[in-house]
Amino acid sequence: MSFLQVTDIYKRIETSDVLNGVSFSQNKTQNIAIAGETGSGKSTLLKSIAGLSQPDHGNIYFEGTRVEGPAEKLIPGHPGIAYLSQHYELLNNYRVEELLSYANELPEDEANKLFDICEISHLLKRRTDKLSGGEKQRIAMARLLISSPRLLLLDEPFSNLDLIHKNTLKKVIKDIQEHLGTSCIICSHDPFDTLSWAEEIIVLKQGKIVQQGTPQEIYKHPINEYVAGLFGSYNLIPADNAGIFGKFILAGSNLLIRPESFKITSAETNDAIKGIVKKVNFEGSLHELSVTIPGNSITVKTIDNHYKEGGIVYLTLFAGDVWYI
Repeated sequence: MSFLQVTDIYKRIETSDVLNGVSFSQNKTQNIAIAGETGSGKSTLLKSIAGLSQPDHGNIYFEGTRVEGPAEKLIPGHPGIAYLSQHYELLNNYRVEELLSYANELPEDEANKLFDICEISHLLKRRTDKLSGGEKQRIAMARLLISSPRLLLLDEPFSNLDLIHKNTLKKVIKDIQEHLGTSCIICSHDPFDTLSWAEEIIVLKQGKIVQQGTPQEIYKHPINEYVAGLFGSYNLIPADNAGIFGKFILAGSNLLIRPESFKITSAETNDAIKGIVKKVNFEGSLHELSVTIPGNSITVKTIDNHYKEGGIVYLTLFAGDVWYI
């Protein structure tokens, strides 16, 4: 029996199919990320799993029990599942410890452990109107965790957070899973938030699953340009203009190559492609080069910093770095 089973979920709002036959399962402690463009149905899917949105068709089972929607229950929600909205709110003019005490049924030592895991122990005496966005979010998460949910649904948890608070929240989520044994599903539009965390990624477009797989599969072998673009920059070489790539040509197929897949060599070799650097952008740990090759303009990423505009480079590829769509 799956920890979570989502089967053939449909949801229509006004004239739009927000969810259109979504099915997947989750094992206990498995990290699943839901990705997709704005309006693809990510939030509605999480709310349906939490019992906060009523599907028009299909069923959701959590630990073998069917999740009922708000049309079937007086108080929406399902025992053991907690949902943190991207629009979380805390009541103003309260101290943090007051807000938490209203929901807390844990013994004091367990509650204190939870507050430590969420990194909010030092905030308990502070008023809610004196908190940063990241601090408020961790407090909102702690309020949900007080009920000891087995499944935590996080809707765009890293949006509107600066890098410091984002990294803190990532550590908190990791600690929650490690110390409390809580399973998680995260919705995010940022590839850096999902690729390094998820064991499986589900990509939605217009309410349908267009691809599902490991982060490596989704990133290196996207089913189409939509999926490729969600997870970073890429080069798409049209089939009728791919002759320069020789051995990598597959008749009638476009070549998809991630910018970091190109290897820059110091001199021309038999299989190297000659290019001219047109622009160099500094991106911190990487340099992004705009390179002109015969018939194409491509993007190359490298850790080396000695390339200059107008310079000549020689590029090579391995077979596993090329994908056909």
